[in-house]
Amino acid sequence: MRINEHYAKLPASYLFPEIGRRVRSFAAAHPDAKVIRLGIGDVTEPLAPAIVEAMHAAVDEMGTRESFRGYGPEQGYDFLVEAIRANDYKARGIDIAADEIFVSDGSKCDSGNVQEIFAHAAKIAITDPVYPVYVDSNVMAGRTDAAGADGRYPGFTYLVGDEANGFQPEPPSTPVDVVYLCSPNNPTGTVATRDQLTRWVEWAKRTDSVILFDAAYESYISDPSLPHSIYEIPGAKDVALELRSFSKRAGFTGVRCAFMVVPKGVTGLDPEGKRVALNTLWARRHTTKFNGASYIVQKGAAAAYSPAGLAQTNAQIELYMENARLLREGLTAAGFTIFGGVHAPYIWLRTPAGLTSWQFFDRLLETANVVGTPGAGFGPAGEGYFRLSAFNSRANVEEAIARIRKAFG
Repeated sequence: MRINEHYAKLPASYLFPEIGRRVRSFAAAHPDAKVIRLGIGDVTEPLAPAIVEAMHAAVDEMGTRESFRGYGPEQGYDFLVEAIRANDYKARGIDIAADEIFVSDGSKCDSGNVQEIFAHAAKIAITDPVYPVYVDSNVMAGRTDAAGADGRYPGFTYLVGDEANGFQPEPPSTPVDVVYLCSPNNPTGTVATRDQLTRWVEWAKRTDSVILFDAAYESYISDPSLPHSIYEIPGAKDVALELRSFSKRAGFTGVRCAFMVVPKGVTGLDPEGKRVALNTLWARRHTTKFNGASYIVQKGAAAAYSPAGLAQTNAQIELYMENARLLREGLTAAGFTIFGGVHAPYIWLRTPAGLTSWQFFDRLLETANVVGTPGAGFGPAGEGYFRLSAFNSRANVEEAIARIRKAFG
């Protein structure tokens, strides 16, 4: 029996399990320490009452013969698809067809699986720093050799986001087939402007490239001039796929529901040079390998769009963004250089001079008993930076700020 040899090209441990290992080791050695976790981007507030009520009702439906449901439609139930169309797109003047929406069990899964519909020889571009799944899933597929001494994989085009460009790199000058974009960005917390996304769409049309646009955090954008969807940009429905999630928008990290939009106007070339709609390819992949998100979960997701659901989930988002403001202002006052935290629940900070991002992780854990995420885990350009999450209680965030200021002030 032979294994997939490309897995050997990956780092020994995925970023977040390695963080968990170090935290468990510290907790075992310091059992009395109260560790505050601002590392993984996991929500902490309970599900909104409107969502809970809808899911309870759905469970009751599943308990009687008359209303029981078995396999559902792989692309999603009409009641959720129509809620998505009305609230996320029609409300912004965007026309997305029902059969262009594919409901799933998470954007992490979609961002990792979508590479399957592209040719093995497809040229991939990624921003750096980057959400690790974009890179790792393409490494697993064999699109690159082992990483070099600089941590970068040969064959990938790295688009560095740094302080000079506001962590929003411009399109590449070399040809690529697919580019992964995330806005608001994970990990840097920065957001692309309308002009920046317009340049990306114009570039993709000019070069016959596809944009994979991860908008998992769009509900955290508060400035009305900033786009929530790439389809607000003219021409984007010809070049872009968009990923959306209920994880951070409605607290579904442990419930699991998301969707991807694949417009029928986005096409690629088959080996004979014929144009093929990516919608057709993804529909085949989705219906072959996925049996659909559960009815109960989708009823809960649809309830997030109800008047009560919107009010309750928006209140949770406001709580997290107030946490982000407190972190941003408190750590700035302590002398840290801070980015993000305005339209995203992440603070991206420059590590103190002389400390690598993992050294700062260890120092922060040991001296303040606070957990964050080393920037190096998001790619070579993340070295020298550190991510803190605003997902926690107000009391824990305020305590974490006080501890960090005491340890590093």
